[in-house]
Amino acid sequence: MRKTSIDREIESAKKRVKCSKKENKKTKKWKSLFSFIFMLCTVCCFIGIGLLYGPYNGFRDWLITTAQTTMTHKYFATWFFDNATINDCMNRNTIIQVSGTTDVSAIKFSSDNKLDMNITYENEYEEAVLKKDAKNNDYKIIKINGDKYSGYLAVIYDASRVKTVATSDIGKSGEYLTSMAKKNNALVAINAGGFADENYEGTGGTPLGITISKGKYLTEYSYNGSGGLIGFNKDNVLMLGSFSVSQTKAQDIRDGVTFGPFLIINGKASEIAGNGGWGRAPRTAIGQREDGIVLFLVLDGNRALGQRSNSCR
Repeated sequence: MRKTSIDREIESAKKRVKCSKKENKKTKKWKSLFSFIFMLCTVCCFIGIGLLYGPYNGFRDWLITTAQTTMTHKYFATWFFDNATINDCMNRNTIIQVSGTTDVSAIKFSSDNKLDMNITYENEYEEAVLKKDAKNNDYKIIKINGDKYSGYLAVIYDASRVKTVATSDIGKSGEYLTSMAKKNNALVAINAGGFADENYEGTGGTPLGITISKGKYLTEYSYNGSGGLIGFNKDNVLMLGSFSVSQTKAQDIRDGVTFGPFLIINGKASEIAGNGGWGRAPRTAIGQREDGIVLFLVLDGNRALGQRSNSCR
């Protein structure tokens, strides 16, 4: 049976209605998706504004202190806050450093050597430090994890083997820690002293303050920052203090760098206000036990090991 013109018109109309319905469905889907994205962005904006400028200052302090302690990313703070806000945050989150210098006369390394002895340890941490690896008498690496941090603890059993090395192009350019470690046949290496970076170029070629390597003074600059000299004397005692060059020489420091802050001096701890002013930046600490064993603590170590550095231990 032949289709009349009316039949063809009806079919054409049905097709147009069907297409129109499909287009309406697509339009509704796109409108729904757009509305969802718009609402999500609006909510995120309100949350972001609340975190940045709301009454709760936890996120704001974390952002500012983390940005301000980086080498080249301070703009993460200056984008959102003026200098007055940044300075107020840094003043509230700081380390009030304990005064004084290492009292060498008070240091008597314990003769009670617990290494590899069948004794009862004071706690799990002492056991982890003092139980050597079966095939390694030089050092031990311990993985640590906390609630909001992770890292490594390096145990150096002979303090006399801890040395300072510096970039081969000192005064001009820094060098990667891994490169310096390889050149000096180091078994363990960590970032140590800070470096001057007046133009924010990040070259790392000029160490801060005093730098000593194997008794040789590589730098003798003045230093007004937190902390001061961190080094070992000829008796392998870890020394901390705001020393001048003449005082450093009088202390017979064999290897040392300059940085801070100092966390503990002569058994007295510094006071930490807020988050300490360092945010989430990877950091390294050094300490010495009463038996002379040296401890290196590297938090978020996977990030710290790849940085350009002027010196290492």
